[in-house]
Amino acid sequence: MTRIRLIAGSIAALATFVAAGVAMAQIAAQTAAPTRLRGSISAIDGKTAAIATREGASVKVNLADNWVAVLVVPIALSEVKANSFVGIASLKGADGVQNALEVLVFPEAARGSNEGHYPWDLQPQSMMTNATVATVAAAGDGQTLTLKYKDGTQNIRVKPGIPIVTFAPGDRVDAKVGAKVFLVPAKGADGTLTATRILVGKDGLTPPM
Repeated sequence: MTRIRLIAGSIAALATFVAAGVAMAQIAAQTAAPTRLRGSISAIDGKTAAIATREGASVKVNLADNWVAVLVVPIALSEVKANSFVGIASLKGADGVQNALEVLVFPEAARGSNEGHYPWDLQPQSMMTNATVATVAAAGDGQTLTLKYKDGTQNIRVKPGIPIVTFAPGDRVDAKVGAKVFLVPAKGADGTLTATRILVGKDGLTPPM
């Protein structure tokens, strides 16, 4: 996958959006089990970061010279509309319907990122669906989204209180001690981890993906 290079000036924000979308595509597309880190930054010096993971371990991650921080910001469910391109982690309910665990609305520049429906590790048995919203319908306990992707469709119920987020341009200073983060560093042959981008929850938000 082509590496997106951030260049100064008017295209910086667009490049950040695209970088975030490409990151999510890379996260899902790797054939080997990826190293997904969810947690908070316990130390960072611009060259390395220590991540206190949700599992309780502390993981050292090297930071690439061109690493970027991308903010994960909350938005309203009303921002999820027909033709939005979304990434939704979900879990099947007892009634057989997929219930959203989170909804990510991709910036337009990242439309099409790893389109499809595939296993995810947010929770045991969870799935990820990256697709275009075909319809939004009111339901007794929230809304039901019909998602269309190249190989099929999924109906996913979004109940009240489910995190709805999107990406926004960030700055390296946003990746500070205590910040809640999600990242998928590349693993070298020697086992070392290197990140080119860190998804940082804005104002203490936990990135829900």
